[in-house]
Amino acid sequence: MPEWFRQRYLDLLGSIYIYNEHRGYTAIDRVLDAIRVRSPEDFALIAAVEKHRADERKHYLMFRRWFELRGTMPLFVDRACGHIDRFVEIMFRTGIDQLDTQKIIDSDDQFEKLCRVISLTEKRGFKQVEILLTHPLVRNDKVLMTILAIVHKDEPSHWAPYDGWLLHHRRGGSTRWERAIDGFIHSELLFVKLPLLFLSPFLRRRADWPDAVDRVEAGAAHFDLA
Repeated sequence: MPEWFRQRYLDLLGSIYIYNEHRGYTAIDRVLDAIRVRSPEDFALIAAVEKHRADERKHYLMFRRWFELRGTMPLFVDRACGHIDRFVEIMFRTGIDQLDTQKIIDSDDQFEKLCRVISLTEKRGFKQVEILLTHPLVRNDKVLMTILAIVHKDEPSHWAPYDGWLLHHRRGGSTRWERAIDGFIHSELLFVKLPLLFLSPFLRRRADWPDAVDRVEAGAAHFDLA
């Protein structure tokens, strides 16, 4: 039973990560679209967000490789387990896929809000990785520990361009309300959704990889994590 418990936990953890990493880099494509129109000459900002996008893609591929080494597919989790999904839905009253990019382009206030949401999401992810790196159920999986160490190293550069834009344009940092929403979303996942998914006998595995429908990158990079 303890080994089954551990494997179920890791299976669910990896599945949530692979969903969020995929959702992350595909959502950043839309952020980049907005930045390239709003600030086409801000090469530093564009390059920093492009790196963020590339890192999210890299992390996704590492988690995919982890599942491949285990000889199994991720569990099917959806936007209910997506931190950025829930944050955008609450703050913008619409899903990521329905977010009006033109409004983000036209409005400093909307872009400012988006920057704060992304920054808080990335900082939340960093804190969570720090916890997982010391988690007894995770530490025995050397491949997963390697992946999380890379994510931990990459993460601080991910919120930097958004915080930098806010500072450069003399915009405020996150509000108390936004931090409360961030905390609520994390607690909801940790104490409600995760236990329900863990115990659900109906949770099935994916039949394909999330990036099967990506609009870019026809081939997946290989990561030698074994």
